[in-house]
Amino acid sequence: MINLSAFGILPSALNAILNEMIMFAKIIQMKKILFYTLGIIIVALVIFFYARFSYTYSEGNRAGRLIKFAKQGAMFKTYEGEMNLGGVSNAANNSMMMNYMWNFSVDDQAVADSLLGLEGREISVHYKQKMGTLPWRGDTKYIVDKVVSVKPDSGN
Repeated sequence: MINLSAFGILPSALNAILNEMIMFAKIIQMKKILFYTLGIIIVALVIFFYARFSYTYSEGNRAGRLIKFAKQGAMFKTYEGEMNLGGVSNAANNSMMMNYMWNFSVDDQAVADSLLGLEGREISVHYKQKMGTLPWRGDTKYIVDKVVSVKPDSGN
């Protein structure tokens, strides 16, 4: 450190106190830098987690036949469903060649109750697509939040 007593300016006891004050000031400065760095990291993590798990990337409606809807999961029980949105048909023999299956999750109990008895029916649902999944929200990025319409049963 600084040894001012060699120049005859301060006695050695005051020199030691001055050196301690300088060290204390440096520690305070380092703590401030550490505090601000940690603050910036925490704010960045909060923004990242919000964008990844809460931000709605897209939303819209999907229509199709509800194939499966069940409550499942090992640790977190969530409602998961599967809809057949249609596919490519073969006009020659009037059959479907390829189906497009859409998997979705439901985190609202009222929506889940309305979907439970609709397997095999043509329905339209409103969904929100999130950027990521959370175990307690469901297995997919698609969260159905409303049943828009249900086509009347044709009796088949």
